[in-house]
Amino acid sequence: MEKRIVEFIRALRASGVRISLAESQDALEAIDIIGALDRGQFRSTLKTTLVKEVRDHDRFDEMFPLFFGSNRPPMWNVPQNMSPEDQQMLQQALQALQGDSQALQDLMNQLMQGQPFSQEQLEQMAQQAGLPMGSDMYQRRWFERRMQRQAQMQQIQRTIEQLLNRLQRMGMDDEALQQLEQMLRENMQGLANQISDFVGAQLAEQMANQEPQPQPDLMDVPLSQLSADEVEQIRDEIRRLAARLRSRAALRQKRAKAGTPDPRKVMRTNMRYGGVPLELKFQKRHVKPSLVLICDVSTSMRYCAEFLLTLIYELQDQVARTNSFIFIDDLTDISMEFEEMEPQEAVQKVLMDNRPGYYNTDLGNSLNTFNNEKMGTVTSRTTVILLGDGRNNFNNPRLDIAQEMQRRSRRLLWFNPEPPSMWGTGDSDMLAYAPLSDGVYRVSTLRELANAIDKILADG
Repeated sequence: MEKRIVEFIRALRASGVRISLAESQDALEAIDIIGALDRGQFRSTLKTTLVKEVRDHDRFDEMFPLFFGSNRPPMWNVPQNMSPEDQQMLQQALQALQGDSQALQDLMNQLMQGQPFSQEQLEQMAQQAGLPMGSDMYQRRWFERRMQRQAQMQQIQRTIEQLLNRLQRMGMDDEALQQLEQMLRENMQGLANQISDFVGAQLAEQMANQEPQPQPDLMDVPLSQLSADEVEQIRDEIRRLAARLRSRAALRQKRAKAGTPDPRKVMRTNMRYGGVPLELKFQKRHVKPSLVLICDVSTSMRYCAEFLLTLIYELQDQVARTNSFIFIDDLTDISMEFEEMEPQEAVQKVLMDNRPGYYNTDLGNSLNTFNNEKMGTVTSRTTVILLGDGRNNFNNPRLDIAQEMQRRSRRLLWFNPEPPSMWGTGDSDMLAYAPLSDGVYRVSTLRELANAIDKILADG
C-alpha cells in the first residue's frame, strides 16, 4: 500500500499539484493511523494531507480512483435475467448473426454474459493503441477512442441494434425487448468505463514514473497554449504584475532634472536661502496616457483580451481615462462595466455576456460602428490600442477609418499575438493595417503584453 500511495503522490506532482516531502510523509503517517479498510476515510485522509489549494481538488478526485479502484464494472448476465422462452429466442437470433467476425462474436458473447475485459485483453488493446507512449492526462480521451476502436465497440453497437430488430420481428414482446436493451446498454457502458479507467490508470502510472519536468515560467507560455489551470494561475498573478508595473510607472513620474521650471517648487525650496534661487525645480515631464481600447474577443483572441483589459484597469491610477470596446462581428462599448465593478469581475461579466459563436470576425464593420458612434472619444491626447490578429474573414477592412483614427489620435498601436511571418496569410489584413499604425507590438505571452503596456505608461 505504501508503494501505491507513493506512486499516487508522484502522479499528482506530475499533473501539477504541489506536494512537499513533509506533506508526503504526513500522508503516510496518517494512513498508518487511520488504515485503508474504510475507503471514505482513506480518501479523506489523503486529500486532507496532500491537497492545499481548491483548484487541485478536481485533479485529486480524478486521480484517486485510478490508483485505488477495482477497474471491474458491475455488469448483467443477460440470459439469467430472461425467461426460458426469451432465452431460446435470443439464442436463435444470435445464431442468425453468425456472419460477423469471430472476434466480434466473442465480444458479443462476453457482453451477453456480463464479463468485463480481462487484464490480458486490456493490455493487448492498449499496446495496439499506443498507450505505452502516453505521457500526460490530457491524452486520455484520445487513447480511450483508440482502444474502443480496437475493441470494436462501434461494430458491437450496430450488432445490438440488428439483434433487437430481429427479436422484434421474431415476436419478442416490447417489455422484454426494453429490458434486454437496457441490460446490453449498461453492459456496453460498463466496458467503456473499464477502458476509460484503464487508460487513466496507465497514464497516471506512466506520469508517476517520469522524471519531474521543470515547469516553464507562465509569463513566457504562449497565451494560446495555456491550460485551464494555467489560465487560473495567471488570473491570480495579474494583481501582483499590475503592482510591479504601477511601481515602475510611479518612479518615472518623479520630477525631472531638466525641462520647464516649476516656479512654486523653486520658491518653496529656496526660502532657506532668503528667496535666492540657488536650487532649481522642474515640472513633471510625464503625462498619464488617455486610452481607447478596441479588443477582439473572438475565440482565438479571448484570453489575450481578458488579460489586457484586466491589466489596464488594474492600472487606472496611472491612466488619465480609458474607453473600452470589444468586437467579434460588431462593436460593443464595455466602459460602463469597468466603472461599476472591480476589474476581474467586470472582465468575467463582459466575456460571459459576449460569448464566441459560429459567426465571422468582422473588424471592418466594427470600425465602421466606431466611426459612426464613438469617434469622439479619440483626441490628440489619446493612444488608441487595437488588440487583434488583423484577420477579417475577407470582409472590407475599412482602412480609411483606421487611417482617420491614426490621424486624430496621438498614436495608434496594434497589439497582435501573431508573428510577422503570419501577416498577410489567409484572411489576414495585417500587412495593410501595419503602415497605418504608429507601432505594432507582438503580445503572444503575458510578458510581452506587460512589456507593451509598460512602454505605453513610460511614454504617456
